[in-house]
Amino acid sequence: MNVVKIGTSRQVVIPKKIHDQLKLVPGDYLEVELVNGKVIFSPKALVNKHIKQRLEEGLEDIRQGRTYGPFDSADEMLHSLHKSLKSKKSQCG
Repeated sequence: MNVVKIGTSRQVVIPKKIHDQLKLVPGDYLEVELVNGKVIFSPKALVNKHIKQRLEEGLEDIRQGRTYGPFDSADEMLHSLHKSLKSKKSQCG
């Protein structure tokens, strides 16, 4: 059993062994609940980790120049997308 001390500003240190088992990193969030007189801490992802991965992929596309635009209007963007779609269809067919 692990015992921790509550600090002066209500802070609690999570023992390293538990921290490592949960694979927590600085900036992660914990949900705190009171259940039958016990405090329960549960890791809580406020941002879906898949979203983070997709954002990183999108930023890499931008760095590699795999982008369209910029566009001056929505109509201009739609025209570009339709043109790109027609081009892809002609390459496949």
